[in-house]
Amino acid sequence: MVLVKFSSFLSAVLALASAASLTQVTDFGKNPTNAGMYIYVPDSLPSSPTIILAIHWCHGTAQDFYTGTQWANLADTHKFIVIYPNSPNSADECWDVASSKTLSHDGGGDSQSIASMVSYTISKYNADTSKVFVTGVSSGAMMTNVMAAVYPNLFTAASAYSGVAAGCFAGPSVDYWNSDCATGKVVKTGEQWALIVKAMYPGYSGAYPKMQFWHGTADTVLYQQNLPEETKEWTTVLGVATAQAVTSNNSPLNGYTRVNYGGKVESILAQGVGHTVPVIEAESMKWFGIA
Repeated sequence: MVLVKFSSFLSAVLALASAASLTQVTDFGKNPTNAGMYIYVPDSLPSSPTIILAIHWCHGTAQDFYTGTQWANLADTHKFIVIYPNSPNSADECWDVASSKTLSHDGGGDSQSIASMVSYTISKYNADTSKVFVTGVSSGAMMTNVMAAVYPNLFTAASAYSGVAAGCFAGPSVDYWNSDCATGKVVKTGEQWALIVKAMYPGYSGAYPKMQFWHGTADTVLYQQNLPEETKEWTTVLGVATAQAVTSNNSPLNGYTRVNYGGKVESILAQGVGHTVPVIEAESMKWFGIA
């Protein structure tokens, strides 16, 4: 009996010792803004794993996003890798979604540092490049839009919770707060938004990721108008601006309204929800095509 108990205890200790954990990576290629990279890799992986890039909010960290969402737990179950970038902005931990550097392909901004993390992970783990996805909350959702526009070659799909259209926050500095964008005063046509996106990666003729957006009607940080601006931007970029919209009420929750445009863009408006809309990982995974 004693031997059995000791054997069980030893097995539990060994299992704990081998359990995956959040790990920092310090040398992952070009990192012009000195952003931090953290990664969660399950104990076992398929030969060509999926990657999810999970970008934190202002006044948050990679560790906060790791502990505050279920992505790592889901990674254990579904055997995918999660990259958690950490903002280099020590003042408020927001991401640079405003400067010309970050809004330009290989321009030397936060977006390039994050892209390096993704490219490093693809190479190191022989990841399936058709299964690389990006998601984020608030500032991380804003950066999700930026990554989809500036590095569309890296991603297949995106799911952004409480963000703004790519380029909406454009301004003179890395820490610029664009009040007009935040309060929903930056209103453009789909064609105008599409030109802004295309200018972020001149000459790119490949595919752009399909986009999913979440927003609350009671958001007083990034106003509700930012949802239709995101939608106009990406339905135009993805060629579904004239597609018949399919509306589903009380989906995925009561008070939420889902509108799908040709299977390439989806907006989800949460009635009475503020900033930010709670992350529903299962719905984002469906959008990504992860069963």
